[in-house]
Amino acid sequence: MKMLDKRTAGDLTKLLIFIVVTTLATGVLVAVIGNITFAGSKEYKAEFVDATGVVKGDDIRIAGVKVGVVNGVEIVDRTRAMVTFSVEDDTSLSKATHASIRYRNLVGQRYISLSQEVGDSARLEPGSTIPVNQTSPALDLTVLFNGFKPLFQALSPTDINKLSYEIVQVFQGEGGTLEGLLAHTASVTQTLAGRDQLIGSLIDNLNEVLDHIGDRDDQLSELIQTFRTFVHGLKSDRKAILGSLDQISSLSVQTADLVSGIRQPFVEDVKQLRSFAENLDRNKGELDRALQVLPIKLQKVGRTAIYGSWFNFYLCEFHGKVRLPGGQSLPVDYKTGSDRCDLG
Repeated sequence: MKMLDKRTAGDLTKLLIFIVVTTLATGVLVAVIGNITFAGSKEYKAEFVDATGVVKGDDIRIAGVKVGVVNGVEIVDRTRAMVTFSVEDDTSLSKATHASIRYRNLVGQRYISLSQEVGDSARLEPGSTIPVNQTSPALDLTVLFNGFKPLFQALSPTDINKLSYEIVQVFQGEGGTLEGLLAHTASVTQTLAGRDQLIGSLIDNLNEVLDHIGDRDDQLSELIQTFRTFVHGLKSDRKAILGSLDQISSLSVQTADLVSGIRQPFVEDVKQLRSFAENLDRNKGELDRALQVLPIKLQKVGRTAIYGSWFNFYLCEFHGKVRLPGGQSLPVDYKTGSDRCDLG
C-alpha cells in the first residue's frame, strides 16, 4: 500500500511538471504569435495616404528592430488611413520621426519602419499623430513588377522569387545590397544568353510578320483611313444616333405595354393555332386535292359572273324521279339543246 502511494505521488508530480511546462510553452507561443508584450508602452498615431495590407498586430520597427505593434487601422476624411500603434516605454519619438510602410516578405505582410529625419528634435508626446507629410505608403509592387514583366517571362519561378525579393529589399533601402542585386541580374543575363536560340527564333518570326505587314501597307493604310472616316461619321451623327436611341427606348416601353395588354388572349390564340395546325396536318390530303381543283372551279365561277356583279344560272339538264302512290315512280328528264350548255 505504501509502495502504491509512493508510485502515485511520483506520477502526480510528473503530471504537474508536464502541465506547468506545457502551459508555459503555450503562453510563450501565444505571446510570440500574437505579438503580446508585457512591458509598458506608449500609443501614437500616423496618417497615411495608403495603408493597404497593414493589419492589427504588424510590427513597428526602428533600424530593423521590433519596438512595438500596430493596434488598429481606420479611415479618416474618407481619403486617409489612420494607423494607431504602440511602442515600448524606453522608445522615444521626435516631431521629425518619419513612418514608412514596408514589405516584410513577398507574401504581402507589412511592417512600419520609424526613422529619425532632419528637423525638429523635440520629443513627440504620447497620443500625438505623425502627419501625412512625414509618412510614406508601401512600395507599389504592381507597378514595379510590371516594369520587369518582359524579364520575368524568361525566368524560372525560383529565379523570379529570388530577384523579386532582392528588388524589393533594394528599393526599400534595406536588406540586400546593390551588389547582390547586380549578381542576380548577372544570373538573369546568363539565363537569357542560354535561351539565345529561342529569342533568335522569336525575332525571326517577328520579322516575317512585319514583312507581311509591310507588303500590305496600302491595304492597311486604306483600312485605317476607312475606319477613321467611319468614326468621324459616327461623331458627326452622334446627336441623331442618341436621339434614335431615345426613340427606340420609348418604342420598347410602348411595345411592352401593348404586349402586356394582349398577353392572355395572345396565349389562347397560340394554343388554338396549335390545334388548327394539327387539323391541317390530319387533312392535308383533302386540302391538297381542294387546291388542285380550285383553279377549275374559279374558272367556271368566273364564266358565270362575266355579265356583271351577279351570277346567272342556266338549267341545262335535269334528272329526277317522282314517286307515285302504290310504290311506282315516274322518271322526269329534262335537257335543253342550247349551245350555252356546250361551254364545257
